[in-house]
Order: sequence, then structure tokens, then C-alpha cells
Amino acid sequence: MATTNTKGRAGTPAAKSKSKGGSGGFVEFLKRLNAAAVSIQDVAIFSRQFSTMINAGLPVLQCLSIIAEQQVNATFKKVINGLKDDIGSGGNLSDAMAKHPKVFNELYVNMVRSGELGGVLDVILERLSVYMEKAEALRRKIKSAMMYPTIVLSVAVLVVCFLMVKVIPTFQETFSSFGHELPPLTQGLINVSNFMQHYWYFMGAGAFLVYVGFNLFVKTPKGRYIVDGILLNLPVVGPLQRKSAVAKFARTLGTLLKSGVPILEALETVAKTSGNKRIEEVIDGARVSIREGQGMTEPLKKGGVFPPMLIQMVSVGEETGKIDDMLGRAAVFYEEEVDVAVEGLSSAMEPLIIVFLGVTIGTIVVAMFMPMFDLGNVVSE
Repeated sequence: MATTNTKGRAGTPAAKSKSKGGSGGFVEFLKRLNAAAVSIQDVAIFSRQFSTMINAGLPVLQCLSIIAEQQVNATFKKVINGLKDDIGSGGNLSDAMAKHPKVFNELYVNMVRSGELGGVLDVILERLSVYMEKAEALRRKIKSAMMYPTIVLSVAVLVVCFLMVKVIPTFQETFSSFGHELPPLTQGLINVSNFMQHYWYFMGAGAFLVYVGFNLFVKTPKGRYIVDGILLNLPVVGPLQRKSAVAKFARTLGTLLKSGVPILEALETVAKTSGNKRIEEVIDGARVSIREGQGMTEPLKKGGVFPPMLIQMVSVGEETGKIDDMLGRAAVFYEEEVDVAVEGLSSAMEPLIIVFLGVTIGTIVVAMFMPMFDLGNVVSE
């Protein structure tokens, strides 16, 4: 019995081990929370460091060891150590990277493979770092442009919900004492307010079902195609989406071709990484055209997605044999166009948001004061 009691004491090794295990589990949980996913910026920095070390004459394994030691992101560090193990076992770098598609996408792997075959891995890694930095900068600009209208609309929805749930019921109590029939607009608004108060869970469930249904629809090929087509043709956001897609197409294809990736393989990669089914369909059409011995100018033109200027530059590039240079110039031009479009997006969205808020809040205010005006008319009579 004494022995049994001793094992249960806090000071015993068993108890210490249990206590240590518990705190250790919590520490591990915090580490997992802090170990963020590998970002594009992380991979861009990795590529630039890798390129610099290879250019300095260091072996690949030594480069990876140095980068792994300096890596702060625990997830990325594990991936880099995995690359070291694969290469140490006799594999090549591109195949090792292909085992980590969430970190190194198909474009990255194809470019690294071409760099290995051509003996210019340092040059390819440098181009990859530049490409990813530009792509990330473009993504951040678009995200920041959409942040302001998103926040304003969210606040507007919360304000309207507050008015409907908290303010209108107060007016309703006042109106009920009038003993007078309410105007249709006021009565309709009160009905909506009552519904929101008593059946809010139906609204929540409905919103959830719409969200789930939309996501399931988008995951189907046809649904994705329809939604991507709508995004490209939206009044304000559409031009920005189109210019961004064109800039990404030109930059990606130009980088792949300049790095020595065959054009058919490059177009396949660009199509898969385009992020838009409509654009992917047009690029696949260009790929089929080239495989049949024709150019890609006509399929791009018939697709109705790419602007005439890009198509003309592609045509000139095909005729002169410098399509990678022409795509690079097109990418610079359309990236600048995206910058201008991003700056103008907030200016374009602001009056629309003000009109929306004015109409919504104004309708609520008018509906609430209409019974008072009617009551004044009744009293005067």
C-alpha cells in the first residue's frame, strides 16, 4: 500500500513526468499554432538565398543545410530538410520539390527542372524569386484595394441589422398606440424587423446553406466556369480581374519560356496556374493549336478574354522568335495597368457605397417618420 501511495505523490518521478508531459503537450500545441503555412514570400526569399549560394559555388546539399539552419518557419524548415534527405539519397532537386506541391507548385518544379537540365539553376532560382515577388506584390495590391469596400459594407450591414432589431421595435411600440393604419412601407419594414427578431435562426441557417451550396457549386467544373466568367465581366471589379489575369499570364509564360521550358509544357503549366477556368480554356486552345503546327495568336483572339494589345504582341513575338521578350514587356505594361486600376477601384467603389448606404438608411428613416406625418395630417383635419 505504501508503495502505491508513493507513486501518486506529486514529488515522485512518475508524477513529474506526467506534469512535464502535460505542459509539454501545451507547448507543442502553441508551436503548431505558431508554425504558419509556407507563404509565397518565404519561398521567394528561399529562392534568392539558394541562387546566391549556388552562384558562389556551394554544393546544393550545403546550400540547403545553411538555409534550413536559418529558417524560422518550422513547416518550411521540415520541407527543406526533406529536400536534403531526398537529394542525399540520390534524387534530384526538382523531383524532391515535386513531393511538396503545397510549397513548390508545378510552375516552380518545371522551372527548376529546366535549370537542372541546362546547368543554370542559379539563374532560374533568381528568376523565380523575382517572379514570386512581383506576383505577391500584385496580389497584395488587389487585396488592399478590396479591403476598404469590404470593411465599409460589413459595417453598413451591422448598422442596418442594429436598426432593424433594436431601433424599429421601439418605434413599433409608439405606432401601436396611434390606432391608425400604418403606411405600406412602414408596415413592410416592421414585418421584416419582426421576422429578424423572432426567426433569426432561419436567416442564419439560410445564409449557411447558401454559402455551402455556392461552395459546392463552385467546386464543380461547370460552376467554376460560370463564376469565373461572371467575375471577368463584373462592372467595377471585372476590368481589374481581367488585367490581373493578363499580367499573370504574360509574366508566367514569359518566365517559363525564358527559362528554357518547352512551349507546350509551359502553356500547360500556365493554364493550370491561371486560377480562372475561362482563361484556362483559352490557353488550352492555344496549346492544341501549337501542337497541330499552328500559332497561338488566333486561339487567344477567338477566346475573347485577352485584350488586342497582348494578342498583337504575341503575334509579333511568334513572327520574330522573341515571344518571351514580348511577353515580358506585356507583363510590365499590364502590371502597371493593374496598379492604376487598383488606385481607381477605391475611387469607383466609394460613390457606390455612399449611394447604397444613403438609399438603405434613408429608406429606414423615411419609413419610420411617415406615420408621424400621417398622424399630423389626421390631427390637422
